[in-house]
Amino acid sequence: MPGAGAVRRGLTFATGLAECLCFGALFGWSSLVFVLKAEGYFGSWCDVAPRANNATLVQGQFDNHTSAYSGPQCRAQHEWLSLVFAVASNLSNVLMLPSGFLLDRFGTAVARHVATFLFTTGNLMVAFSTPASSNLLFPACTLMGVGGTLFLMTNMQVGNLFSSHQTTVTNLYNGAFDSSAALFVVIKLLHEAGISLRTSFLCLSTGSFTGSLLRTVFLMPRDHIPYPLPEDYTYGITCGTSKTLHSKHTMTTTEEKNLPDEPVTQEKSFSECLMSRLYVSQLLWFSVIQLRLLFYVGTLQPTLHRLAAGQLSLVSHFTNAFGVTQLCGVLCAPWNGLISSQLKNKPRAAGESEQEVDLRSVVFSLSLTVLQCVLFSVCAAVPNLRLQYLTFVLHVVNRAFLYGTNATFILVAFPLCHFGKLYGLCLGLSSVFCLLINIGLSLLSGHILYVNIFLTLLVLLAFINPLVLHLHCRGLASQRAAPSKPLL
Repeated sequence: MPGAGAVRRGLTFATGLAECLCFGALFGWSSLVFVLKAEGYFGSWCDVAPRANNATLVQGQFDNHTSAYSGPQCRAQHEWLSLVFAVASNLSNVLMLPSGFLLDRFGTAVARHVATFLFTTGNLMVAFSTPASSNLLFPACTLMGVGGTLFLMTNMQVGNLFSSHQTTVTNLYNGAFDSSAALFVVIKLLHEAGISLRTSFLCLSTGSFTGSLLRTVFLMPRDHIPYPLPEDYTYGITCGTSKTLHSKHTMTTTEEKNLPDEPVTQEKSFSECLMSRLYVSQLLWFSVIQLRLLFYVGTLQPTLHRLAAGQLSLVSHFTNAFGVTQLCGVLCAPWNGLISSQLKNKPRAAGESEQEVDLRSVVFSLSLTVLQCVLFSVCAAVPNLRLQYLTFVLHVVNRAFLYGTNATFILVAFPLCHFGKLYGLCLGLSSVFCLLINIGLSLLSGHILYVNIFLTLLVLLAFINPLVLHLHCRGLASQRAAPSKPLL
């Protein structure tokens, strides 16, 4: 049955890629905002906004669509929709900590059923919301964010099925998750063609429920995919008997018996991993870069309105350009994995472990990601509309490298049994950091240049992480090269 196993693994990989492409949700927020404004969500605030804010009113241009909102758009509406994104993106990441515990404790199947329920419920809430119930967007988008990220978390272990390409598969899935922003571009284009927001989200909820449920039952394991992968490992439901499940548990038991042969790092407790210098510096690295990327997405619409002098045709054009650019995330992410694979193929020093090789290869990816974010932040700070094309490209490349490198680092630096908790905690704590900083930056909303300068300087702090990891690798090399002292 080796052929059947290869087909199953191929289907698992392909359907996982499609799932990440369709269920990333909040990454396409800037396109969805355009539709929500046209529908009139939070439009009532334009009627009660102060006259100072009303000076920025622009008339909607979707009167030819039956579902469109042709009333004014104002700064208050911008701010409420930006708040929805800020709350949903940060709260959904905070909730990834209990999601990580759920995955590690109860396994893949249970976690995916929870993700299906959350994501489908969030889509249905958007589908049945109206401008009069605009506040429903807060819980709806939060549920979509939690469900989508939990799907990604369960999918990243699929790389263990392809041992020689584990890093590439992990980065590819993260890139596909980034490219899911294109889904809301499609919804925006359908809306402009006359398809209602409700119809689009009803179709999305139906597809997410059916597709994810079938994949959970037939193409994903009940527990976890081990690494390294045991011979004759099988998973999912097969026709006829329950022999597959017995084989899986047998292999898992065998793997547990062989744990003493694994590197010492595999025996670290969760608290030891959490308090380690590597994890703390990684958390700082991830937090500041994610803050810069999320701040740009959350303020993209008002930024485009300002740079386009309120011309909705230009704003729509650049919104579409940004959304289409996000689709390229799935093309950018594999390069990160390929770079790491090439670095891992360098000649290994005598006595160097597999984990040391993995960590050494990640140092370059960490440094390159920070450099990308610095360039992106500088371009985002320049008030030039055409320069935003380059900013869009740098944004999607940087985001693909950020999430792929973060997942890869946690996979190779810490025991697999703690991956869900450490990954979820990283997302959660970084979101708390982003939320606190965003509150401070909101007080400087009228001084966007100073905010951009501050964020650029903050990103430079992320260079600390690759330096810490580099010194850690040098320390391991020194210990390995030091001659053993004779016993006296």
